[in-house]
Order: sequence, then C-alpha cells, then structure tokens
Amino acid sequence: MASSTTWRDRRRVTPARPKPLRSLAAGLMQAARAAFAEPYMLAVERHAVGLRRLPKEMDGLRIVQLTDIHHSPFTGREQVERAVEMANSLQPDIIALTGDYVSHEREYAAPCAEMMGRLRARCGVYAVLGNHDHWTDAALVTDLFRAEGIRVLVNEGMRFEHNGASFWLAGVDDTMVGLEDLPLALAGSRPDEMKLLLAHNPVVLRRAARAGVDFVLSGHTHGGQVAWRSERSASGRVRRRLLRGLGRQGETQIYVSRGLGTVVLPVRYGCPPEVSLLQLRCSE
Repeated sequence: MASSTTWRDRRRVTPARPKPLRSLAAGLMQAARAAFAEPYMLAVERHAVGLRRLPKEMDGLRIVQLTDIHHSPFTGREQVERAVEMANSLQPDIIALTGDYVSHEREYAAPCAEMMGRLRARCGVYAVLGNHDHWTDAALVTDLFRAEGIRVLVNEGMRFEHNGASFWLAGVDDTMVGLEDLPLALAGSRPDEMKLLLAHNPVVLRRAARAGVDFVLSGHTHGGQVAWRSERSASGRVRRRLLRGLGRQGETQIYVSRGLGTVVLPVRYGCPPEVSLLQLRCSE
C-alpha cells in the first residue's frame, strides 16, 4: 500500500523544464518581438519643455518631430504614411524633420519626399539632413524636399515669427560627414533671443551649449534601437551619452528622438519607433 502511494505521488510530479530550453524559448520570443512587432509599434511621445527665453506670446507652441525615417524595404510606405497621418493629427505649429530619410537606395528618396510633402503645420515644415542622406545623395534629397515646400536648413538660420514675437530657428548640416557649421547657422541671431536648433546628430550638444542655444532637436541614435539598459545609471544620473529622450548641458536642453526606421538590422527591442510632440512652455 505504501509503495502504491509513493508511485502515484511520483506520477503527479511534473518534471521541471530544463533551464536551457526555457532560456531558448524566452530568447526566441524576444527575437520575434524585436523583428516582427516592435519595429511597427509606433508611439506618440509627448513632452512639455520649459524655456526661459521663449516669448510669452509663443507659450504652448507645438512642435512635432519626425526623424530617421530610413524609407527602405524595411521601413515601407505604409509605416511612413502612418507616421505622417499621426503627425498631422497632433495639430502642430511646426514640424521638424531631423534627417536620415533614406538609408542607401536613391530610388526611395522621391517617394519619401512625396510623403513628407503631405505633412501639415500652421507655421511650416523644416528639415536638416543626416549622414545617410549624404551617403545616398544629399543634393537629390534636398531638391526633392524643397520641391515639396519643405524648408531645408543647411548651416543656416532664420527669424521665426509667430503671434507678434520671434526666435531664431536654425539647422546644421551633418556632423558625421564633417559639414556641420554651427557658427554659420547662428549668424544673424541676437545674443538675447531664444535659439532653437535642428541637428541630426546629438553630439552637437556641447557646442550648442557654448553658443547659447536654448533647445536642440536631434535623432541619429534610434534610441539605441535595441535598448538593454536604462538611460539612467544605478545612481540615478543620466548616462554620459544620451541615446533618447530629454537631456541638457548647462542651460541648453536637447530632445533625442528614437526615430521611425532601423539600420544594420531591421529590429527594435525596448525601443519602439516614435512621433514626438514637444510643447514649448515659458519658464522662469
């Protein structure tokens, strides 16, 4: 009788799944999410940004940022069109495009420009180029965007006017290809006015801070694309190299968008694509 009970008890025990198999299953699930789900989980990131020198007449100004489109076989028309529709639905005052519209293939430049031409903002659409645009054909991308009515800023700036007030809106060419000229982009600005800078590569931040720029919009990093770590260290401090989100250097703030597309491998993990809405607010 005792031996029969022991046999039944043993029969009820479910053998533990070997740890290597559990690890393999978890890894396959993560890989599937990274390849087939997360690259298409487009999200709107909303942030309020307090700026000391923002004219009070512009309090609440809405900027929508799109970056790193990388229109290609991996970031197709449907995904780009969805991002355009999402951007327009946010009713922006300004749309800022911060580079890398294509990856390497020239044939994707024209359809990407056409889709960017559907963007609508009360006060215009402004763009800078990224390293992949240069590696593909910078002149072609620039001409196509300008034909769609998009203001492409190549180491230049302008006085942006709205509601009877103004600030300096500037854009620099890409740092990685050695064409960034921040002093030229800020030439003509006044020392006391707010300065907003579009720059594909966030490495410009320190130079922008020294030049008195108030706010920088950047991309380039894709947020890391595969994000295994937090942007903050165990001590709570922001890590030295900002890959995504809001950061600052002294009085200069920066927003680094995760962007839309991918490069190297068409995967994202812990780092979904985004359309960014930055609402500027007056602060003391």
